[in-house]
Amino acid sequence: MTISDKDRFEMIKHRMEQADETIFDVELLIKNNRFRSAVNRIYYAMFYSLLALALSESFPSSKHTQIIGWFNKSFVHEGIIDERFGKIINKAFNRRTKGDYDTFVEFDEETVLEMFNEMKEFIREIKRLLNLV
Repeated sequence: MTISDKDRFEMIKHRMEQADETIFDVELLIKNNRFRSAVNRIYYAMFYSLLALALSESFPSSKHTQIIGWFNKSFVHEGIIDERFGKIINKAFNRRTKGDYDTFVEFDEETVLEMFNEMKEFIREIKRLLNLV
C-alpha cells in the first residue's frame, strides 16, 4: 500500500501529537507518585516519536525492537544524532519492559525524573530531525 505525501504528513503529525500529549500524562503520573506507570508512558512518548520518524523515512515496521534497532543503525551509528539518544531509548525500553512484565518492580522518583527529562530531550531531537522545530 502506498501512502500519499499528504497522508504521510498527517500520520507523522498525529504521532508527534501523541508524543506531546503523553508528556502531560507523565507529569500527572509523577505528581501522583505513579512511577511505574510514568516509566511506561515515558517510553511510549519516545516510541510515538520514533514511529513518526520511521514514517518520514518509509520504514515499514511498528515493532518496538525493530524500530529501535533501525533508529540506532540509521541515526545513531551513522552519526546523524548523538549516541546518547540511542542509550536513552534503549534504557527506557528495558525499564518499561521490566516495569510491565516483571514482578514487584518499583522505580524511585529520582530515576523517573531523570527519564522524564531525557524523554523531553529525545522528543525535541526527533522533532529537529523531522524539521518540526
